[in-house]
Amino acid sequence: MNIAFFTEAGFKGKIPRNHPNMRTDLAWICSLQSDHFPLEYIPNTTYDLSIIIIPKLNPEKGINLINRMGDDYISKVKKFSNKVAILQEGPHWFFQDYNVENQIWYFHQLSQSDIIFVHNKIDKNYFEGLLNHPNVKVFPTLMIEDLLKTIPIKDINHRKETIIGGGFNYWYSGFDSYIIAQEFSTQVYSPPMRKKKNEESFPNLNHLPYVNWIEWMKNLNNFKYAVHLMRTHAAGTFALNCAYLGIPCIGYKGLDTQEICHPLLSVEIGDLKSARKLAQKLKKDLEFYKENSILTKQLYKQYYHENKFNTTFKEQFKIS
Repeated sequence: MNIAFFTEAGFKGKIPRNHPNMRTDLAWICSLQSDHFPLEYIPNTTYDLSIIIIPKLNPEKGINLINRMGDDYISKVKKFSNKVAILQEGPHWFFQDYNVENQIWYFHQLSQSDIIFVHNKIDKNYFEGLLNHPNVKVFPTLMIEDLLKTIPIKDINHRKETIIGGGFNYWYSGFDSYIIAQEFSTQVYSPPMRKKKNEESFPNLNHLPYVNWIEWMKNLNNFKYAVHLMRTHAAGTFALNCAYLGIPCIGYKGLDTQEICHPLLSVEIGDLKSARKLAQKLKKDLEFYKENSILTKQLYKQYYHENKFNTTFKEQFKIS
């Protein structure tokens, strides 16, 4: 199947399997052996499927780039593609932060697409209800393991610290994760994602440096516990990264990578009471910890391994 991705990134070409910054979007492009183009680019090649990602954090840039081609953007893409899909980026509600004109524009792009690819089951329900669209499919989060195989996964006896999933803001809800993480009585670390001013002043909070993806995985390999009580449900890479390494992660239901890979550690949104109890149990009950560490690695392999991703994709499009 001949596939093209169109994103806000400025490059053209394919993604090699040894790319050191193999984020989720690059992993999809790599695994499907797709071509990548900037949003506004018109290729000379005909594609079976074109997948468009409208940028979540810079929507105006994406909209402006696309609008250079006119309001009938999707119809123009269909001239060189048999099917056109829009792939969700960020939570399903993010477009409602646009001005009203651009909300309508975004809704129109979705309605004109042949397929809407989404992150989670809750997103599928949302877009099916919003648009009454007949073809909404979950596009699972993915990791390419080639470079990961060079990282020996540490035994739990050689791990001791705790990591939370993001900064102290509405997007990541890092304050909630930080409070629950205190139950482990360890040093607490956070990745450098949308930090708030003076975050460094919090006691027992350390910030990791900004690094590429493979270096991030090497750093994550040092941690014993993870807490990611993030109400913003999107691709769920943090929970998935933890699962690969066998790190039990406390998080919210509704995020597929959390619910599927960490089923015994998933709580309802806002239920910090249950999250605190789980943290206490992980700390005090070694067998419970080991059970979750083993289980999450097994579930990752069962549901999120690249072979599973490609098999599911081929089944959806009846590719032999």
